[in-house]
Order: sequence, then structure tokens, then C-alpha cells
Amino acid sequence: MSVLPPAEPSPAPPASALALPTFRLFLGASTAASFAGRSLAVVIGFQVYQLTRDPLALGLLGLVEAIPALSLALFGGYVADQYNRRTITLITRFMSMLCALALAIVSLPGAATSVWALYAVIFVAGIARGFAEPAFSGFEAQVVPRLQAVNAGVWLSSASATAAVLGPAAAGFAYDGLGPVITYAVISALYGLCWLAILALPQPPTVRTGARDPVWQSIGEGVRFVFSSQVFLAAIALDLFAVLFGGAMALMPVFALDLLQVGATGLGFLNAAPAVGALAVMLWSTRRPPVAKAGRNLMLAVAGFGVTMIVFGLSQNFYLSLVALMFSGAFDGISVVIRRAILRLLSPDHMRGRIAAVNAVFIGSSNEIGALESGVAASLLGARPAVWLGGIVTLLVVATSAWRAPELRRLALSAYTRP
Repeated sequence: MSVLPPAEPSPAPPASALALPTFRLFLGASTAASFAGRSLAVVIGFQVYQLTRDPLALGLLGLVEAIPALSLALFGGYVADQYNRRTITLITRFMSMLCALALAIVSLPGAATSVWALYAVIFVAGIARGFAEPAFSGFEAQVVPRLQAVNAGVWLSSASATAAVLGPAAAGFAYDGLGPVITYAVISALYGLCWLAILALPQPPTVRTGARDPVWQSIGEGVRFVFSSQVFLAAIALDLFAVLFGGAMALMPVFALDLLQVGATGLGFLNAAPAVGALAVMLWSTRRPPVAKAGRNLMLAVAGFGVTMIVFGLSQNFYLSLVALMFSGAFDGISVVIRRAILRLLSPDHMRGRIAAVNAVFIGSSNEIGALESGVAASLLGARPAVWLGGIVTLLVVATSAWRAPELRRLALSAYTRP
């Protein structure tokens, strides 16, 4: 794939995408789902660690969701490109709502909550996610015109960051004050709001034309497209290895309960801190999206993320830890804006579901398999060394990417957004 030379952006008005009624509904659905997902991650992680006091149990929690989500993602991408993406999204969000209700039921007083029962529900949620992510990503392209793609992507990322700020903090307060049952019930209601917003959107046509290709042939086409593009492959791999080794979110219950001793409320703040930094970046990006020198900016952002993880791993002060996590979120926010723009602008429309599925496999590997890696490393080395050593590995990954992926390093996206 050829890369256009850098060009100064001609930014769209900050609220151009918000002028579209369909996008506002889509944004509401995305925000509700993000709020629910972020809250759920905090509550289930805290509950599992409270029951086991074992960091490896947190790693297994990520693995239990990752197994179905990653196994089904490529098939989910095929389904998203062959069938109606809105319908798929409605089905999967309804499944997420039922899973949150199931977590509330198994957490009822007197139910003798079992970690394995929690794992079983999360496994089902992972099945829904395997189909939801490719369909929702492809559905976005049917809701938002191409010229508003970057602006819409920034607003979606901003909403996700806002949910990531408020969701974990609210979940921590709710867990301490109301308990897991009511907290899970509220999360289920949020998934219900997402479902209603998607239902209100008009039914778009399916993108498939002609006869359906055989499943594996179709999936292979999407995989080959990604692996033949140095830009796609390097951008996705950069995120995968950085978060796989440098991510620390799975260990937040360990830091909150044992190392910083701030309880569930403090855990909520620790989980929300990265999103505060991400939200600031997203709001800035509505006016100045970092796409003129996208590849360079992406590499610098991931390097900054690695540095903040080193600081967080070494910190023994709650407030310094919050600041380090806030900056980690700011750097990650830049990465999210750029990677979303690459996915949205460089994907052929008829392959969006499959390309999004390949992306979901990589991102899922970095998050969920990274959670397992964090749990294992913390069990062997301790939580603090597991985090700061991961930050050092992240810096090595960036250096390798800068050397081995010159097309990504020189990538500029501003020219793709001009009329």
C-alpha cells in the first residue's frame, strides 16, 4: 500500500459529525456500552480478587473472556461482512445485557458466589464480544460519511474515554456502597440503553454483493489484506506487544488492596485515571487530530506509554500513581485516535468486518492475554516489577517498530480526509 506524503490537515469543524442525527444515536449506543463494559471490568475484577486474593485468578479472568472472543473474532468478521451489521449488534448487545443480569443473580446474598460461576458468565460474554466488535466497527462506516470519519472517530473515542473515567469510579463507589448485585443490575440497564439506541437507528443495507464466498476463503482474504500491508500490520502489532507487556490494568486490584491500600473506591480512581488523560487528548483532537504525521506520532505515543508504566510500577504513593496512570491514558488516547483513523480510512468497505476482526484478535490478545501475562508475572516477580519491567519491554518494541516499519513511521493521514 502506498503512503501519501505528509500534509498539513484541514480540520473539519469540531462538531461536524454531531450534526448527523444517526451519528448521535450511534454515539449514545457506543457510550452506554463503553460505560457498562468499563464498569463491569472493575466490578468483576475486584470481586474475583476479593474471593481469591490471587493475582493469577485475575489473569485467568482475562483468559476466560479471551478464549471465545478471540476464537470467534475472525468468523465474526466474516458474518459482519455477509449479514446485516445492525442486526448482529442488536443480538450481541442483548446477550451482554443478559450476562450482566446473570452476574447479579450469582452474586445474590446466600448464593455462595463461586469464582467458577463468574468465569462461566464471562465466557458467554466473550462469545458475544467475538461477534459484536467486528459488526459494530463495520456498522460505524455505514452511519458516518467518509469525510466525517476522523471527527466521528474522535468523538467516539472521547465518549469512550469519558465512560472510562466515570464508569470505573462510579462502579467502585457502587460496589462499596450498594454491593455487587445492584451494581451488576445497573450495568445490565446500560447495555439495555445501548440496545434501544441501536434499535432506533435505520436499517442499513448489507454490504455483500453476489454469492457468498466460502467461509475460510473469505476470512483468509481479510487476513491476507492486513498482513500484506506494512502500515496495518505494524500499527496493530505495535499496540499488541506494547499492551501485552506494558499494560497493568489487570493488576489494579492488587495495587488497590495490597500495595496502596485504598480499597474499592481507590480501585475505581486507579481505573479511571488513564481515561482522564485519554479524555483530555480526545477533546483536543476534535480540533487538532494528530494525523498529519500519524505514524511518527503513534510511535512516540506508545513510547510515552511505556515510560509512564515504569513510573507507575516504581511508585509507592497513591497520588503519584494516579498521575502516572493519567499520562499513560493520554499517550494511549493519541494511539487510539490514530489507529482508529487507520482502520476507518484505509479499509475497503466490503472487507471492514473482516479487517476489524483481525484488529480485534490483536487487541484482544494484548488486553486479555496481557492480563494473563500480568497475572503470571506478578505471581513470579511481584506486581511492581511485573509492571516496570513491562514498561521497559514496551520501549524496546517501539524501537524495533521504528526500525522495521518505515512505511508506518512516514505515514500521514490528513490527505485521506480532504474532499
